[in-house]
Amino acid sequence: MLWIAIVSMVMMFAGLTSAYIVSSSREDWVSFEMPTAFYISTALILLSSTSFFMAKKFIKQDNRQLTTVMLLATLALGIAFVVFQFIGYNQLIDSGLYLTGEKSRISSSLFYVISFAHLLHIIAGVIVVSVVIFNHFRFKYNSSEVLGIELGSIFWHFLDILWIALFLFFYLKG
Repeated sequence: MLWIAIVSMVMMFAGLTSAYIVSSSREDWVSFEMPTAFYISTALILLSSTSFFMAKKFIKQDNRQLTTVMLLATLALGIAFVVFQFIGYNQLIDSGLYLTGEKSRISSSLFYVISFAHLLHIIAGVIVVSVVIFNHFRFKYNSSEVLGIELGSIFWHFLDILWIALFLFFYLKG
């Protein structure tokens, strides 16, 4: 089921980025630079993938203490990613780039839609990480039972890769 969901998400974001590419040829297209907060959120999500990778490594070694630290770090970094995305949206608004209304532009509207769609998936990922942590505290994982952490990490790493792809897309297309 997870792989079906991932394929569906890839298709959705392929469609959205295709709309961005097609729309960029419009006469009213306005290019803009990504706010600095999106650079920070990119670093945060990379760090969160690293911490989740380490959590999986440590549980396979039955090191519950370091697994706990790495899972909590992943959760904190994921929440920080969400916070910095909203800071980035505020920076866009401060620059006069809106989602809707008279002053909105198709470029900024599509940027908001695509990045917010990803943000909703990150919020789902934060819930997944929270469930993994909950189950970890209930001693459901050890060196021979890692399925929940494995599935959670696949989803989280997918979201990381997806954001990096979107970030590079916007950076290069900007």
